[in-house]
Amino acid sequence: MSVAPDAIAPLRDFVVAMTRLVETARDEPTLLAQGRVLLSRLVADEGWLPPAFAEPDPASYRQYLLHCDPLERFSVVSFVWGPGQKTPVHDHTVWGLVGMLSGAELCQEYAPQGDRVVSRGVQHTLKPGMIEAVSPTVGDWHVVANALADRPSISIHVYGANIGAVRRHMLDAQGRICDFVSGYSSALLPNLWDRSAAVRAQAG
Repeated sequence: MSVAPDAIAPLRDFVVAMTRLVETARDEPTLLAQGRVLLSRLVADEGWLPPAFAEPDPASYRQYLLHCDPLERFSVVSFVWGPGQKTPVHDHTVWGLVGMLSGAELCQEYAPQGDRVVSRGVQHTLKPGMIEAVSPTVGDWHVVANALADRPSISIHVYGANIGAVRRHMLDAQGRICDFVSGYSSALLPNLWDRSAAVRAQAG
């Protein structure tokens, strides 16, 4: 489904700003702090997200790629959770920012302990507009679930890599640490760059 260029402009602006940020930020704390401001602006309104990248699936949560930097320095993903859906306990291995777009997510934090990963006993709820950070330096293990029983929830994630191609870790059904690569739920990408209608309007 196509989206008018002016509708998707907030995502295009975010991608441009994040590209500049990853080129200039000298350390992770700076990148996370400034990236949090940029992501807060993006998730302040949900009208820019194309419907094709907000579609839930009855079987599992969905991870849609919205943009990947050509040098794979960062990627932007929409996560769509149906009622009752949740992730396994997992890590990311790179920095990340999670911004709540609509609905609510319940996050339970975990941490490595020797050769195991255990619950930290910390649980919080993300509501629209809220941002949280993950990384091996600030806390990287968690399980995330849709906090709503009657409708989908959507969050926008920014990661310091092409996250769908990163070898990460999760706990299997027996609580053992195993490798996984998440991939993406669609081969489609939104067209951020078709600004032809606006250019034609200016020419008229």
